[in-house]
Parts: sequence; structure tokens; C-alpha cells
Amino acid sequence: MAVSYFSTKDLVSGGIFVVAGAYFALEALTYEVGTAFRMGPGFMPLFLGAVLTGLGIVVAAGGWKKPDTDERFTPSWRGIGLIIGVVMFFGATIRGLGFVPVVFVSSFAAALSSRLNSPLFAVLLAITLTVMCTLIFVIGLGMSVPWFGPWLGM
Repeated sequence: MAVSYFSTKDLVSGGIFVVAGAYFALEALTYEVGTAFRMGPGFMPLFLGAVLTGLGIVVAAGGWKKPDTDERFTPSWRGIGLIIGVVMFFGATIRGLGFVPVVFVSSFAAALSSRLNSPLFAVLLAITLTVMCTLIFVIGLGMSVPWFGPWLGM
């Protein structure tokens, strides 16, 4: 068996971050970027794409001179299914159920995607995220999404 001088998982993960970040940063350049004081629509995607690219470089560099262990990687199908389901649920129900119930259910299900989280922790996290997101997005930024939607009769 050949000796590996780097972590394949870290290099691949870092590479995915770099590719995704570079893509978003390059796409952001098609919009007006503006300045830090007068931000255009491309400013934040460019900034976040650059941050993601930098993070990918750090992750990939962290895998250098760190050989893989002989452990086999097995994907967590529960986590993958719940996270994909949460994204689909959020997009499909935000207008009908409203902001508060959708954020609560989504964050609860996302927290349960890890077997390390207990249901009590998932509820506490969901409550905290719901309150914070409501304060930031609905109240602070004035997002025009109803707190509770028409499907709930409110």
C-alpha cells in the first residue's frame, strides 16, 4: 500500500470550497460591486465568494502532510436526506406557513440531521434561531414575509 503524505478528504473538501467560492465571486463580478460605503448588488456575493475560496485554501493546506487514516468514509444518509428535505421544505412552504413556523421546523430538522444532537437540544436551537432570524430579517431588515402564513388561518 502506498504511503500518502496528505489527507485526501481535506484536499477534496478544500477544492470544493475553492471551486464554489471562485464561481460565486466570478459571477458577482457581472453585477455592480460598488464600494464598502456604497455597496452594489455584487458586493456581498463577491466578498462571501472570496471568503469561501480563502477558507477552502486553508482547509486544503491543513490536509497537507497529514496522511489519511485507514477509516472508511460512510456518508450519513440521514443527515443528507434531512438537509435536502429542509431546503425543499423551506422553499415550498415559506409563503404558505409564514416565517416563524418554517424557520422553527427547518432549524429543528437540520439540528436532528446529526446523531450527536438530542431532541431537547434541537428544540432549544430551533427556538433560538427562530427568535434571532425573526429579529434580524423580519424586524431589523424589514423582510416582507408574514410571521404566520395563510395556511395557518392567522
